Amino acid sequence: MTLKVGDRLPDATFKIMTADGPGEMSTADLTSGKTIVLFGVPGAFTPTCHMNHLPGFVEHAETLKNKGIDSIAVVSVNDVFVMDAWEKASNTGGNITFLADTGADFVEAAGLGLGPAPIFGHLRSQRFALIAKDGVVSFLAIEESPGEATKTGAAAILEALG
Repeated sequence: MTLKVGDRLPDATFKIMTADGPGEMSTADLTSGKTIVLFGVPGAFTPTCHMNHLPGFVEHAETLKNKGIDSIAVVSVNDVFVMDAWEKASNTGGNITFLADTGADFVEAAGLGLGPAPIFGHLRSQRFALIAKDGVVSFLAIEESPGEATKTGAAAILEALG
């Protein structure tokens, strides 16, 4: 069943890169007492993700925070080292948390899996964006085509925030 507005985000543990190497962050760590934007991408460094989807959130991070967003995170079914390299290559200024959903546990539990797609070889994340307040989804958009980032881009999130 696909996640919908009003649902609580599923419990999952993401891999993140810390100053001491690979670490973990749970859904509760990410969301507890916060209003967050979480967007999912099929793959780090893939054309639409790297050149279209992520840059809008980098560009509008301050505006999103001024509208009440405590943190912005991106999730992909990649390993923590790939997500760390993507963060470093993207000049995010530390404004976006990069979450590796290594085993696709989160996207499967949320009903947001894609594939397995021949180009990726295994299950990936659909392209989505959501706003969650204390872990409860208040806005959710899912792209019909993984090559599009219109309903799930930063502009759509800003519009949803009013």
